[in-house]
Amino acid sequence: MLDYKVKIGLVPMRRNATPRPARTFLTWVSAEERGHRFVEYIEKHFASDKVSFVDSKGLGCADLIFDDESAKAIVERFREEDVDAVMIINCNFGNEEAAADIAKALGKPLLLWAPLDDEYYEDGMRPTDSQCGLFGVSRQMQRYHIPFSHLPCCRVESSEFRRGFDSFVRVACMVKNFTGLRIGQVGIRPSPFFSVIWNEGELMERFGVRIKPFNLAVLQDKFHAVMENCKEEIAKLEAYINANYQMDDLTPAYVTRMAALVITYKQLFEENDLDVISAECWTATPQLFDGLAPCAVYGILNDLGYIIACESDMHCALTMVLLSCASLGEGKPFLGEFTVRHPENINAELLWHCGPFPLSCKAPDSTARLVNQREWFRVKDGVYTVARLDQESGQYMILPLSCHTVPGPQTHGTYLWGEFDNLQAVEDRLLDGPYIHHFCEIAGDYTKELREFCKYFPNLKVDTTLDK
Repeated sequence: MLDYKVKIGLVPMRRNATPRPARTFLTWVSAEERGHRFVEYIEKHFASDKVSFVDSKGLGCADLIFDDESAKAIVERFREEDVDAVMIINCNFGNEEAAADIAKALGKPLLLWAPLDDEYYEDGMRPTDSQCGLFGVSRQMQRYHIPFSHLPCCRVESSEFRRGFDSFVRVACMVKNFTGLRIGQVGIRPSPFFSVIWNEGELMERFGVRIKPFNLAVLQDKFHAVMENCKEEIAKLEAYINANYQMDDLTPAYVTRMAALVITYKQLFEENDLDVISAECWTATPQLFDGLAPCAVYGILNDLGYIIACESDMHCALTMVLLSCASLGEGKPFLGEFTVRHPENINAELLWHCGPFPLSCKAPDSTARLVNQREWFRVKDGVYTVARLDQESGQYMILPLSCHTVPGPQTHGTYLWGEFDNLQAVEDRLLDGPYIHHFCEIAGDYTKELREFCKYFPNLKVDTTLDK
């Protein structure tokens, strides 16, 4: 299962220089004071149930890393604590050699920060050149081909720091979960859907993704066992479905089996330690389970934290993981495809699917209905990230877009009307490929995080075509 907790190693650094008197240039005392203050502030104000820290207390000189030995010591500590990311803090100038050695040894997402140099003395001296040192540190990373993120030179108390640090945490969560991702593949693609073809070997070679296939006979056997042995849990889910949806006259006959299929997929996730599933849906499930459609089932599972991409779209499964991690698990990604243009707004598009959205995304003024087991409702108003990871001839890229909801005609299924800056440019880009109509959405704008994430996977490029 996806893990949304991020542990960050904090590395306050100073120049490896001879001791100098206070109130002179690049002093130890100023670097030490700043290092202690920054680390204390970050740990106090940014620790949460999702974010924790490992610091350098007791290492180096007065807790500051400055040479080969202290760099080795902090690497050892971070390995023992299994940090997910590293933050280098230039406390007076930093140390480019030690910083690069730490980053190279750990291979984790890296954040560079030079605090604002804001102390000056009457005689013209200043104790820090933190920004100046940042250029040396970054150049060393470039020479080692180490990807990194960075914050603007700012005060640790600033909103600018908070926004940048929060964004990096989300990127680190994405990298952590995408690395070694375990995906379940249930069934095969629908026969006419050549558009969702994917390459298992390439995903393993390029991204370390592991695919675990399940034929539909396995799903069928597990389902029948659930129907026989999980009656109490089925009853609870039946009550949930009956309480949260208005139903047509067809759906009630399927509610027990819908609940059983939810449990079947939960067991598949948990017993096989899966992070996400790419599943067959409308061409086989109704035949296997006497007319049962899995659409609403996938939405219920999504709200429970089990992400499933329907119509065997493996690339959407990957994209949904990224969006979920960008939200630190607080948002719910869904698969809403480009379907039709708005009849009046030239920049608005219907992002729709037959009924698999998580119920938690429903707009308050939209009634949740089940029509032949498929959800019908409109999603909440707001800004949405719209993205897809795909490939052509072995070249993998991700297109990060954003839209905001606008009023539009009521329609069936689950949907939103989203307005883009230039819908024609988006349509042109999709038609030029390698994209299809399937895209993934999540509330909030995480386009910046998607772009930054691509730094850490050289085999995945961010599509900048629409930036021009």
